[in-house]
Amino acid sequence: MISSQALKTMIGQQGFLVLDGGLATELERHDFDLNHPLWSARLLNSYPSAIQDVHASYLNAGADVIISASYQASLPGFAEQGIPESTATQLLKKSVQLARTARDEYWAKANPRRKFKPLVAASIGPYGAYLANGAEYHGNYGISKNALSDFHQPRWEILEDAEPDFFACETIPSFQEAVVLRKILETNPTTTAWVSFSCRDEMHIADGTPIRQCADFLKECEQIVAIGINCTSPAFIPSLIAEIAAASPEKPIVIYPNSGEKYDAVSHCWTDTASATDFSVAAQKWHQLGARLIGGCCRTTPDHIRQIRAALSNAHLF
Repeated sequence: MISSQALKTMIGQQGFLVLDGGLATELERHDFDLNHPLWSARLLNSYPSAIQDVHASYLNAGADVIISASYQASLPGFAEQGIPESTATQLLKKSVQLARTARDEYWAKANPRRKFKPLVAASIGPYGAYLANGAEYHGNYGISKNALSDFHQPRWEILEDAEPDFFACETIPSFQEAVVLRKILETNPTTTAWVSFSCRDEMHIADGTPIRQCADFLKECEQIVAIGINCTSPAFIPSLIAEIAAASPEKPIVIYPNSGEKYDAVSHCWTDTASATDFSVAAQKWHQLGARLIGGCCRTTPDHIRQIRAALSNAHLF
């Protein structure tokens, strides 16, 4: 897996890394129904080519990092849908294999001006994603660290076997869960990961822990290649970047918020509008504040990623 130093070298060569955008968003835009406990992971079994196509669309839009469709995938989650463990194991591995295939096919015909081969991050979604009840937005699971470890460890090992470049521990709402994930990481010394949190305001992750405390806890772990925020309102990002930078000035900061639209849990729909142009302007500001890995989460599209890359490429960062 890619080391912290290797990732810093890549960032140094370009000044930034562009992440992909919303996977489920793109699948839904292509008329796939993801109203299901497995969310986008249900297509790993029924329509894997659609997932690979979305990965390709983000690479063509300029992403340097694509994230696998394993966010909502877990052995317990598959089991509850009647999928046996042997098949679930293969589906988890397939999530990384689809991303790697999309990346390799892209690289075979890539613009020679691209400085390096894009990276594949294996998504490690929170326990709350498996619950499929919105718990990833508050993190109050009511279970022990041992239970969390028992949930995450098998998936971690399966995804590692598929040889991603590193892990993306993302939308983490709970400091307790971050502690567990760091421990799992450190018991697998050849692995590396970024950890990004879902946040409820300008200073706190979803469970109320200060983001500065989270960054301070993670900064000494050499296997953690970046610390940051995702699946959070863009309005909170500038302050959150400052808080992370104050606690952990050496680690790269990873930022991939939602588009800025708001989800109405009562009517089950998104409100307000999201401009890709406005998002790219914000990305320039986030870079100025210290973020170095920048992309989008829910409701962002290849157009958002294309404009982020253009904005950062034209910002004269050196």
